[in-house]
Amino acid sequence: MSTQSPRIRIGIDTGGTFTDVVAFNEATGELTTTKTPSTPSNPADGFINGIDKVLEMLGTDQDSATITASDISAVSHGTTVATNQLLEGKLDRLGFITTEGYEFVLEIARQAVPDGYGNSYFWVKPDRIVPADLVKTVTGRMDFEGNEVRPFDEDEARKVARWFRDQGVGTLGVNFLHAYANPAHEQRMREILLEEHPDVIVSLSSEVLREYREYERSMTTLVDAAVKPKVSSYVKNIHERLDAYTGTDKDSKLPFYIMKSNGGVLSADEVVNQPITTVLSGPAAGALGAGLIAREAGFDKVLTCDGGGTSTDVTVVVDGEPALTTEGSVGVYPSKIPMIDVVTVGAGGGSIAWTTAEGQLKVGPQSAGADPGPICYGNGGVEPTITDAHVFLGRIPPHLLGGEIPLDADAAGRGISEIAAKLGLSTEKAATGILEISAWNQANALRQISVQRGLDVRDFMLTTFGGSGSLLACTLVDILDLAGVVVPLNPGNVSAFGLLTVDVKNDYVQTNVARDDGLDIAEVAGLFDRLQARATEALVNEGFAPKRHQFDRSVDLRYFGQAFEVRVPAPSGTITREWADEVTRAFHAEHRQLYGYDFADASDQHVEWVNVRVSGIGPITRPELRHIASAEGAPDKSERAQTAVRPVCFDAEDGFVDTAVYWRESLLAGDTLEGPAIIEEFGSTFPLHPGFTASIDASGNIITTRSNRQEAGK
Repeated sequence: MSTQSPRIRIGIDTGGTFTDVVAFNEATGELTTTKTPSTPSNPADGFINGIDKVLEMLGTDQDSATITASDISAVSHGTTVATNQLLEGKLDRLGFITTEGYEFVLEIARQAVPDGYGNSYFWVKPDRIVPADLVKTVTGRMDFEGNEVRPFDEDEARKVARWFRDQGVGTLGVNFLHAYANPAHEQRMREILLEEHPDVIVSLSSEVLREYREYERSMTTLVDAAVKPKVSSYVKNIHERLDAYTGTDKDSKLPFYIMKSNGGVLSADEVVNQPITTVLSGPAAGALGAGLIAREAGFDKVLTCDGGGTSTDVTVVVDGEPALTTEGSVGVYPSKIPMIDVVTVGAGGGSIAWTTAEGQLKVGPQSAGADPGPICYGNGGVEPTITDAHVFLGRIPPHLLGGEIPLDADAAGRGISEIAAKLGLSTEKAATGILEISAWNQANALRQISVQRGLDVRDFMLTTFGGSGSLLACTLVDILDLAGVVVPLNPGNVSAFGLLTVDVKNDYVQTNVARDDGLDIAEVAGLFDRLQARATEALVNEGFAPKRHQFDRSVDLRYFGQAFEVRVPAPSGTITREWADEVTRAFHAEHRQLYGYDFADASDQHVEWVNVRVSGIGPITRPELRHIASAEGAPDKSERAQTAVRPVCFDAEDGFVDTAVYWRESLLAGDTLEGPAIIEEFGSTFPLHPGFTASIDASGNIITTRSNRQEAGK
């Protein structure tokens, strides 16, 4: 490629309903965005359609030669394949092999009742990820230092392998006691499985999560195994289609990255070996993109709300950096891999409204998705959804994507009326009730990510994005008493934009429990060196020159006797006793921040080191946010931006009221709107409720606050 040829980096986020695309011209800095319907029967079709569409738009916008597939320099992809599979519980038969005597580790679990249930009487324990009859054990034992206590019984291992083969169970998770310290038995088990059951798909705990705690390691390994077949098939299909589309050969493969849950990306070739790292692929990209946009807008405390077709994902971002956790989960499945601290609920635009036998109205978690989709799509959907309620109430237009997808508001109304008849309500009351329930589902998730972390939500702005993320924004402000809302330009494409801001990132961890007062500094230094060597090898394989490598260290510590750890960053440089003292001081400070106390000055309270971690980072060039023109001196917004007036229902008691509709691309920096109003754009709609004020900033963001917030908060 000549130096004059454009280099186009593309970010593609495939959701349950739409595939979002953002193209970044590295030469000019221009960003181009679009959307196309997702194709659940073969997601690669929607993926390639999206690239086709954005390249056509680029070719139209450029004065030079037509942009072609050969100008693409890299593609980054966020996918909800693993997320949706876990949320909907659609897992294939799965087997589990563990150490003799530990066959009930999944049943015992943590014996903890989730918050919000009051007591165990109201909580129904979720189904095990593997039924008891598909758990098998093998004799053999390591101790916590990796020494063999009992030899591995290979004859027994072969019997287990043959049993799973004969039962037709082709996906297995293997977790042997203390395999984090010595993986030899697990590795031999895999060799035997492949000999006796050649088509088997296997996940080993020592490769998925090299940490102690048997239950969490078992669950994380089994989640990895559960999503591996579908994720591997999906990535392989996409990769083959992309190579064919761009005409690349084996010697000059186009860089193709998949978003990981930890806020980094990984090459598609490696993702098939680490599918669990993608369980929050799409949500992670959105959180990063929204955090960057909010920080540029001047807000350092932000809650993000990413509303898609199947689910809504929320997280907290401080100073542009999303919070990280290793205590996350997707649906009912805990996962201890490093991930952006996202809470996901089944409350997307396609979430289905239904009634219980007792006559209660429920919304989700089942989704109509993209096929057949909501009733208003006219594709055979028969169950009313959140989108149908919005269409019926006039809050979104009778079409999507600027007219590409017409919506049948009358059909949506008929579907809502059936629900209303069962409940004895008016159709308007049923529709607003559906949206109210959906908003409370989202609000509960936002509380979980903020209030339960000790944060005061009244100090936070809400950044909404995704196709449906902004539709309930004003209601969420009312429920949570938030400071306001930031709606980015092209909110439906924020996740795809986030993919273009993400570095390559790999995480490595090793458990090494030791008290601080007896810490072997040389041993700790050796652990960090080995983890950094693994990170270096991965970055070299990803094509990054050694001089570009960056490494982040961190350590999990706790007070002796505590059950859980606090993670703190560890400085770079030579590992010495002084370096370790700096880490423990950071732990005391973080413990006080989280829990309100510390034992820094208590000689009888000891600090314990538990896990050491290294993240290897390969940095990329990030696009810059563009600014829009000022409204100063321009015609009044009612002349240049108002496109229509239509009846909209914001409150069932008030019914439908005539509401001004504005086209967002015609709004300029400095414009101010008073609710009620509807702001539409190509991929999203923002209903501005009565009592709210919206202003447009220099980057085109809609900054919304409640007009009477001060009075309401008294």
